Amino acid sequence: MFCRGRLSLVVALLAFSCACAGGPSDASTGSGSGGAGNGSAGGEASSSQSGGELSNLDALLAALRSDRYATLLAVSREGGWPAKVDDGWLVVSSDLARTMVAGDATDWMPMAMTLDEGFAWRVVDGATGSRYKLTDGASDWVADPWARALSYDDNGEMSHLSPPTMPHLERHLAVASHGLAPRAVRVWLPSQPAARVLYLHDGQNLFDPAAIGGGWHLAESAPDAMMLVGIDNTAARMDEYTHVADDLGDGPIGGAGDAYADFLHETVRALVTKHYGEPSIVGVMGSSLGGLVSLHVAHRYPGAYRFTGSMSGTLGWGSIGPQSHAETMIERLAATGLEGAVVYLDSGGDGPCADLDADGIDDDGDGTDNYCETKQVQAALVAKGYTDGVDLHHWHEPGAPHHESAWAARVWRPLELFGALP
Repeated sequence: MFCRGRLSLVVALLAFSCACAGGPSDASTGSGSGGAGNGSAGGEASSSQSGGELSNLDALLAALRSDRYATLLAVSREGGWPAKVDDGWLVVSSDLARTMVAGDATDWMPMAMTLDEGFAWRVVDGATGSRYKLTDGASDWVADPWARALSYDDNGEMSHLSPPTMPHLERHLAVASHGLAPRAVRVWLPSQPAARVLYLHDGQNLFDPAAIGGGWHLAESAPDAMMLVGIDNTAARMDEYTHVADDLGDGPIGGAGDAYADFLHETVRALVTKHYGEPSIVGVMGSSLGGLVSLHVAHRYPGAYRFTGSMSGTLGWGSIGPQSHAETMIERLAATGLEGAVVYLDSGGDGPCADLDADGIDDDGDGTDNYCETKQVQAALVAKGYTDGVDLHHWHEPGAPHHESAWAARVWRPLELFGALP
């Protein structure tokens, strides 16, 4: 499980069992412009910001002075920041270059925060869902890196005092276990009670329009009643998203997929269950190496995932390097299939496909976007008894590149398929 700071919001003092690395740094960086953007606030807070989490302002400030990072992390893991106090919402800036707050509650006029011991703070009395940013009072406007609820508009990321009207996006910070580096987990909550949840990789690319390649704009494709959970990647992405090692020319790399699968299954799912409740219909999906590890997760936990999706999956991993031949996902699924999971496979690109080195993997032709390897997995699953259009779905987008924009353009297909599963 992730290391959790224990916060008592009943008594006047706060106590913490541990402090974990990996959240926003104590001197948050980044800049941006803009005050208010488009959108509306209001509505009721989600269960993660309930009235039962009212905290004592003096106790919170005392805890921040005693151990700023541990307190920031502990509160973020319970009710989230900003913290609800008797007179409003406690906004904290640990970056002393930005000691003003502006937002809907201030008519976007910067208001001075109180300078304290290594941080600045202000209690803001705003409506549920009110937006805000931290600022230096001039040209530097940034979202609060500790805020639980966030959204995006023409001015970039926007923080919320509390979750706005459904649907909305929330973020959980510094989630870690199984020896993997901490990372953020982003949760899209639908406009009605969630009937199913889809776990996805490369979380920082899914919702943010400023993400690499323009991102997936996933919230725009999300069907009703579907919760989406995006797990951020780290610098160890190639290790974590691969089930075996391969050698691309600089020595063996990869093979930490078991630890990542366990992290997702045991830790991320527990986090979602704690804060939101996990629906009974569960799926996992990703692109490129994220498509590969999605199949690995479903294989490692037979029957635990009703759906698994691979978009342009790197399914020949293990046999990419000229001297490599570890077990590829193609060979694994040809031998075992996937218990209980409806499978979605897609790619762009095209052939021709070839196996010039006679290793059984069609990765030596002029195929692009993992088209050939995806077709091999499709054929392998059909041979194992899967039926196209029933428990196996394949889509080819001829010529589409291996790129975020291509995945964004066709992600509605697997989402629609997952949303229709009984």
